[in-house]
Amino acid sequence: MKIFKVKSIQSQLILYFTITIIIPAIITSIIGVKIINDQVIRQAENKVLSDLNSAREVYQNSIQNITNITRMTAVRSLIIKALENKDINFLRQDFNKILKREKLDILTILDEYGNVVYRGSNPDIFGDNLKSNPLIKNCLTRKQIISGTVITPADELKKDSPELAERAIMKIIPTPKAKQRTDTLETAGMFLKTAVPIFNESGQFIGILLGGVMINRNYEIVDKIKKLMYEQSTYKGKELSTATIFMKDLRISTNVKNEDGSRAIATLVSEDVFNTVIENGERWIGDAFVVNTWYIGAYEPIRDINGEIVGILYVGTLKLPFDDLLRNSLLTFLGIALIGIVMVIFVSYRLSKKISAPLRKLETIADELAYGNYNLDFQCNGPREIEHLASSFKNMAQELQKEKLELEEWAMTLEKKVQERTDEIKNIHAQLFRSEKLASLGKLAAGVAHEINNPLTGILTNASLILEDLEPNDPKREDVEIIVKETIRCREIVKRLLDFAKQTQPQKKLININSLIENIILLVRNQASFRNIQIEKYLDTNIPEIMVDPDQIQQVFINIIINAAEAMGKGGKLLIETKRDKSGNNITIVFKDTGPGIPEHLREKIFDPFFTTKESGTGLGLSISHGIIEQHGGTIDLDSKINEGTTFMINIPIKQQ
Repeated sequence: MKIFKVKSIQSQLILYFTITIIIPAIITSIIGVKIINDQVIRQAENKVLSDLNSAREVYQNSIQNITNITRMTAVRSLIIKALENKDINFLRQDFNKILKREKLDILTILDEYGNVVYRGSNPDIFGDNLKSNPLIKNCLTRKQIISGTVITPADELKKDSPELAERAIMKIIPTPKAKQRTDTLETAGMFLKTAVPIFNESGQFIGILLGGVMINRNYEIVDKIKKLMYEQSTYKGKELSTATIFMKDLRISTNVKNEDGSRAIATLVSEDVFNTVIENGERWIGDAFVVNTWYIGAYEPIRDINGEIVGILYVGTLKLPFDDLLRNSLLTFLGIALIGIVMVIFVSYRLSKKISAPLRKLETIADELAYGNYNLDFQCNGPREIEHLASSFKNMAQELQKEKLELEEWAMTLEKKVQERTDEIKNIHAQLFRSEKLASLGKLAAGVAHEINNPLTGILTNASLILEDLEPNDPKREDVEIIVKETIRCREIVKRLLDFAKQTQPQKKLININSLIENIILLVRNQASFRNIQIEKYLDTNIPEIMVDPDQIQQVFINIIINAAEAMGKGGKLLIETKRDKSGNNITIVFKDTGPGIPEHLREKIFDPFFTTKESGTGLGLSISHGIIEQHGGTIDLDSKINEGTTFMINIPIKQQ
């Protein structure tokens, strides 16, 4: 893929000027739109919050209105007398008038024990006891007016009025972004109810008058809220303002409209609002998805007389007008920015032409200098900075001629230093060759001793047993004695070979471990087995010098490094690290490779003499290394994981015993 590059100074000036205006324009647009958004949304939320407070007053006034109607009815002498005399005919005539005139859904009178005397909305059902009803129970106990919101189950609704029970039934409609319910049908009713105690002329408590209005499919309150708070208008075919009463999370009274224009009853509140208002009992203000569009809404819980949350009161205003306002504001800002960009491009084009002409001349001069022509006499007319640049070019040409001579002199010096370094590397390679030769000789001696020692032992044992069985004057005794004597002599030769293979006492002197490792890496890194191996060093420069035998320690390190290289035959990574251990008394040297690892059942044998997994190995390298480290008072440990690699950790005490 080709990457577009702006090469000419003229194009760059135009580009940079454009970027200079674009970035502030974008930032200004974003900040401006955000400020407008915050201010508008804040004002909208404050308005909605104020409307919610007013809606609550309308809701409470509805309860108070029912209380006033019921209280005025309960204190009438004719009602009191009818209750005392159980005059059902009078109660039927009077309650029918009150229900129609005051638009009540229920009007029920009870005796002092909570037994129903007469139901205005269902005269055929009477005599049942309602003292378990929380509203009635409170009124019987306290002998005071009790008012509030009450959820009435279906079985009680059927007693109050079959028509109300039928009106309360709602088939729940699945709603986007709502917390879905497991049930599909709601049969309970939500009421505004008042229980008023009835006293006779002597002040004796004789019963209760219960009045109420069911909110399910009753739109009087929500329409009153909308009419009081908002204008009756729409925006792009959607209601500009809405109000809703929920029973729990179900819309039972609303002026929110469906797509077909019908009221969106039996739909559900959004899950975010449900969690905040119903579950946490908190007020919720913000953007809310209402049935099929977004509103800036305010919700607060509706509680019954016991303080339990039984519903939600909602008011909201359509969010679409505010979104349109923000979009128009953004387009305005971008239009202004676009005009600014066009103006900047025009100005930068004119300015860049004045600057680019002398710069092109300087470009030609720079090409001459690049080809080694330093004897140039030139002059450029242009802005002050470009004239200064031309003067600098002249000075640069003179300096380049001077630097050229110095570089030639340095080249000769460098060649001499390279030769010296080459000789040093040759010496290092010679030392490596000697070390490898000695190591091979030790392996050979140990191998020969190992191969000869076993048969010699058998010969010596059997010859000794034969010698013991022979009589002193047996003619074969002399021959057997010769066999025993020569076998013992061979065993001594083998012992001398083994002594040769063993390490001598270390000749210690003060050395720097890091320097020793650096020299070893120089010895091995150019060998064929190390061509595909990456060596990484993490050498702590703060570790002190220690007393060790440098030849023996070098033998240990070389043995481990070569083993690692052989293990990583196809290439890999070797990490070498030096550091103090946690106690600070030892220097730790870590060799970590990325080879195939050592199987667990072989790890305990890895330091045993003559143990090897290599076809050409003698099995003495790690055994000798182990012995050398022990002679220095240190330890050598192994950690290996299959298919991940092997790590050797050597600890050498800083202070030798």
